[in-house]
Amino acid sequence: MNTWHPTTNFIEKTNLYRLMQKYGFNRYDNFYKWSITNHDDFWDATVKALDIQFKNPYSTVLDASNIEQPVWLKNAQMNIVDSCFKAAPDQPAIIYQKENETKSKSLSYAELNQYINRIANALKENDLQKGDTIGIDMAMNIEAVAIYLAGIKAGLQVVTVADSFSPVEIKIRFDIAPPKLIFTQDYLLRSGKKLPLYDKILEAGAQLIVIIPTSDNSEIRIRRQDLFWDEFLSNQTQFISEAMAPLDTMTILFSSGTTGSPKAIPWNHTTAIKSAADGYYHHDIQQGDVVAWPTNLGWMMGPWLIFATLINNGTIALFEGSPMSDVFGQFIQDVQVNMLGVVPSIVRAWKNTGVMEAFDWSSIKCFSSTGESSNPNEMEYLMQLVDNKPIIEYCGGTEIGGGYVTSTLIQTNIPSTFSTPALGSEFVIVNEEGNLSDKGEVFLVPPAMGLSFKLLNRDHHQVYYKDTPKIEGKLLRRHGDFLVKMENGYYRVMGRTDDSMNLGGIKVSSLQIEELVNSHLAVTESAAIAVSPLEGGPAQLVIYLVPNSIVDKELIQHELQKLIKQKLNPLFKIHDMIIIDKLPRTASNKIMRRILRQDYQKQMQDEV
Repeated sequence: MNTWHPTTNFIEKTNLYRLMQKYGFNRYDNFYKWSITNHDDFWDATVKALDIQFKNPYSTVLDASNIEQPVWLKNAQMNIVDSCFKAAPDQPAIIYQKENETKSKSLSYAELNQYINRIANALKENDLQKGDTIGIDMAMNIEAVAIYLAGIKAGLQVVTVADSFSPVEIKIRFDIAPPKLIFTQDYLLRSGKKLPLYDKILEAGAQLIVIIPTSDNSEIRIRRQDLFWDEFLSNQTQFISEAMAPLDTMTILFSSGTTGSPKAIPWNHTTAIKSAADGYYHHDIQQGDVVAWPTNLGWMMGPWLIFATLINNGTIALFEGSPMSDVFGQFIQDVQVNMLGVVPSIVRAWKNTGVMEAFDWSSIKCFSSTGESSNPNEMEYLMQLVDNKPIIEYCGGTEIGGGYVTSTLIQTNIPSTFSTPALGSEFVIVNEEGNLSDKGEVFLVPPAMGLSFKLLNRDHHQVYYKDTPKIEGKLLRRHGDFLVKMENGYYRVMGRTDDSMNLGGIKVSSLQIEELVNSHLAVTESAAIAVSPLEGGPAQLVIYLVPNSIVDKELIQHELQKLIKQKLNPLFKIHDMIIIDKLPRTASNKIMRRILRQDYQKQMQDEV
C-alpha cells in the first residue's frame, strides 16, 4: 500500500510544528499528551494561536467542577464572527461558482463583512431580537454563508437544515427549533435540473420566508407575506456584533441517533473554536489557503468549513452543483484549491469514471475525508490524482464540533487510517466485556472544547453518559463508533456499534428508515442495517423485510426506494433487500441488528 512521508522541510512549515516548537515540544506524542493533561494551558495556547477576539477577556480557560457541564472561557464576552475577519480586507474570503457557469467570482473579506452587515441590519429591521431563531435551508453559496454569519453576529440562533431533505423531514426539524424567519432559494440547480426548494419549505409549513432567486428572470410566485431577497436586504453596511457569552447558542444542527427523530444539537461560540483548532492543527489551514469541501449548512461540515477557513485567514471555495462533474474538477484546478475535503462515496465515483484525471490539481497540499468509512484502494487512487499527497482522515460528529480521531501532516500518512486522537481530545476503546481493548466501542473522555452539553429534545445525560462504563476512574461519554487500533498504533473506524448509520456521508437512524418501510401496506416489519463492502469503504443500506403476503422482491424494493426518496432523502439507496420470515429479537423484544449484520457479512464472504 502506498504511504506518504513528510519531509523535514514540509514539517517545519506546518502550523502544528511551529506551535510545538513555541511551547518546547520536539515529539508529537508529548505534545498530544500535554493537550489532554493540561487542558487550561493547551486551550489557552490554541485560543491565542487562532487570535480569537474577545470583547471582555476570560478569567479562566476551564471550570470543570461539573465534568458533564464544563464552563469554557469563563466570564468572557465575545462574538465568534469577529474572529472570522482578521485577514487583510482585500484578501478573497470566498471564491464561488455555479455549475452552469464557466467563471468563478470572488468576495473579499471587506465585501463579505459589508454583505453580512447589510443582512444583520435587515434582521433587526424585521424585528428579530437577540436570542431569536432564524432558519436556513438552501445550497451552500455566498448568500448562505453571509446569512449564517449575519444571524450569529446579530446574536440570533441559526437553525440549519440540509437542502436534500423531504418536506416531512424539514418540518420535523423546524418544529423542534421553530424559526421566526426562514431563508431559502426558489430552486436548486443540480446537473442541469431545477429542483423546487421554496415549494418544499411551503409544504413544511413555514410561516415567513425570504427567497433568494437563482436567476434574474425567476418566474416563481410567492405568498403575500414572503419576501424576495432584494426586498429584505438593508442598505446599512455598518453593524457592531452583539456581545455573547462563549456558551450561548449560535447554531442548532441535527444528528440522527438510535431513535426515529433527530437530535437537536446546539453549537455555541466555543464549538467554532474547536472547528478552527482542528483546521489549524490537523488540516494545516494557513493564511491565504484556499479550502473547498462539498457540503451544506445542514451538515456540521458546512459551519466547520466556514469557521475553520475564516478564523485561520483562508479562502472558502464554494461550488454550487454536483462534485461528480468535470465542471467541479475544472473549478478546483482554476481556483487553485490547497485543501480539498471529500466524502468517500465521491471518491468512489471519481475512480469509477476517471472524470478528475484530466485536471491539474497540483496546488492541493492535502485532502481530508469524513462522513463514512473509506476504502484504502480508493483513497490511494485519490492520493495519486495529485502525485501522492496526504489524506487527513477525519472522524467526529455534530456533538463534537469536529473530530475525535484524525491525522496530521507531520506523521506518515497511510490510506484509510487515522494516526492520532484529535489534539485536546481523548478516547478509549472498550470491548463487549467492558474492558479496555484495541478493538471495540469508542467512548470519549471529557472535558474537551466542542463537546455538547445539552440537547433541545433529549436528556443529554441519558443519551451520552447514563450507564457508561467506569474505567480508570474516568467518566466516559458514549459515542458509538467501532474502532480498531492497529499494531502500528494507527486506527481504523469500522462503522457503528449502535443503530445509526452513515449513508453517503449522511447520518441516519435505522428507526427512521424502518418506520418508513413499515408504512408500506405489504410490510409487517423490517430492519435496516448498514454493511461495509468486504474490501472496506462506504456503508451500503440493506433492508431485511418481513412481508404480510407473498411479494415480488424487485417490485417492492422499487416502491420502497421511491418512498425513501420522497419522504426521507433521495441520496439513500437500497443496496439489497432480504425477504425473511421473522426478525431476530432479544428477550425484551428489541431487534438484533448486530446479528443481521453478521449474517449478511458471512453471506458476502461465502459468495467470494
